[in-house]
Amino acid sequence: MNADKRQQIFARLQAHDPEPTTELNWSTPFELLAAVLLSAQATDVGVNKATARLFPVANTPQAIIDLGIDGLKAHIKTIGLYNTKAENLMKTCHRLVSTFDGEIPRTREGLESLPGVGRKTANVVLNTAFGELTMAVDTHIFRVSNRTRIAPGKNVAEVEDKLMRHVPRGYLKDAHHWLILHGRYTCLARKPRCGSCVIEDLCEYPDKVDIG
Repeated sequence: MNADKRQQIFARLQAHDPEPTTELNWSTPFELLAAVLLSAQATDVGVNKATARLFPVANTPQAIIDLGIDGLKAHIKTIGLYNTKAENLMKTCHRLVSTFDGEIPRTREGLESLPGVGRKTANVVLNTAFGELTMAVDTHIFRVSNRTRIAPGKNVAEVEDKLMRHVPRGYLKDAHHWLILHGRYTCLARKPRCGSCVIEDLCEYPDKVDIG
């Protein structure tokens, strides 16, 4: 795919959704980090239901610690793998308090030093909370990048590298959200809704299906 076609793709995605953002509910960087940690193998809707119970009671690292592990589990027990997630979130809160004075680090190195925080989670926080130009490649972004040929790659790292190099810089800050939402609602895994896709004529997927 050439640079001109990529430019047109992101221009259309921007016109379709001028201010894209995560579908997780959050109001502080810590709330975002906590929500992302809870979101593995869970839907954003499910996570939002749990954090709607949790955040009014405890939405800082110290407040989570004060809640205790059993209290934390009670608030998030509707989420899959909640026992493991509670343990990881509690460890993260202790590290934030002991090492970062309760603040969310604004560097990749600092974020990835937290228990349970890998590159993808760090990229989400850096981009969504702090406005950094990062690309958190999840299953949706990986699929859309390969299927459309915007940034084909054999693994997550390769796709991330290509997206960072090939997405026009003016669109890079929001590209992460556009690609996730496109994969979640239009470029579906089993039956892509090509008939209602705003970039169908620019997409280089050879097996398009006319499903609106």
